[in-house]
Amino acid sequence: LGSVLLQMARTQKNKATAHHLGLLKARLAKLRRELITPKGGGGGGPGEGFDVAKTGDARIGFVGFPSVGKSTLLSNLAGVYSEVAAYEFTTLTTVPGVIRYKGAKIQLLDLPGIIEGAKDGKGRGRQVIAVARTCNLILIVLDVLKPLGHKKIIENELEGFGIRLNSKPPNIGFKKKDKGGINLTATCPQSELDTETVKSILAEYKIHNADVTLRSDATADDLIDVVEGNRVYIPCIYVLNKIDQISIEELDIIYKVPHCVPISAHHRWNFDDLLEKIWDYLKLVRIYTKPKGQLPDYTSPVVLPYCKTTVEDFCMKIHKNLIKDFKYALVWGSSVKHNPQKVGKDHTLEDEDVIQIVFF
Repeated sequence: LGSVLLQMARTQKNKATAHHLGLLKARLAKLRRELITPKGGGGGGPGEGFDVAKTGDARIGFVGFPSVGKSTLLSNLAGVYSEVAAYEFTTLTTVPGVIRYKGAKIQLLDLPGIIEGAKDGKGRGRQVIAVARTCNLILIVLDVLKPLGHKKIIENELEGFGIRLNSKPPNIGFKKKDKGGINLTATCPQSELDTETVKSILAEYKIHNADVTLRSDATADDLIDVVEGNRVYIPCIYVLNKIDQISIEELDIIYKVPHCVPISAHHRWNFDDLLEKIWDYLKLVRIYTKPKGQLPDYTSPVVLPYCKTTVEDFCMKIHKNLIKDFKYALVWGSSVKHNPQKVGKDHTLEDEDVIQIVFF
């Protein structure tokens, strides 16, 4: 790993070296994958305290350096007891807590301080990031007095484990085939990838026959992400803690930074703003149920992730056998043209719709 990083550092970046750099990046991605993929055989789980069962409607992972106030924030948000002390590395295992917000149950996980080098297999970072990969949202908690250095280090750690923050999968078509060589199609001008670079990256993966379609100006890293196929794309909020230690002018500047929420965990300042942003980024959809002849139950919605909001998804969330006897549904709300509207199992529901299922 070290020798590949050294070679990359020594290679000048220009057109002539683009395919060589692409090859080195592919080699690096493969080495990192081998480092973080547990070897087969043998007992032993992912490590004590890291096997946290997923509960509730969404899972949020709190990531940050030791002593930035993560545990205080978690304790004050959830009322969960998490041992808090003013020395580093207090939290040694993931401490789960659950908050109820707008009818949804949201699991909060305090992931122990990620140290530099976690992605290279050092410390307990491997297990921590394995849990981070299962989160629906990541909160990177930063000390407002030293945010940028910490932010970059943590982002690098997460990137190294195949976690992509606040981004969408690259718009690249990739299909392996049995023969015919590498066929590259670009639907727009490319500043980094040419046929030679693409071939050298794929050769590193022993792929010599494939169709590759670049639908946006893609980088070598984008192509590697698609070939690796194990990347997760997770929204992220940067929580800048300890704002009681800065001026109003500095606070005004922070408010303009994208994906940032300034807070004071100790004084419980600006928690409303943070919760509202969490809700926006989770994009959860609440569906209220209405038994026949009764008023809708607005107290406990069925909560669905934004990518799975059909009537069938709703039925599956309650019980997988419901769909077997499903006849049609009556829906009230913004997803229908008139209230109520009779819909089938493929109908897409929207936030705060009311549904009544009719069975055979």
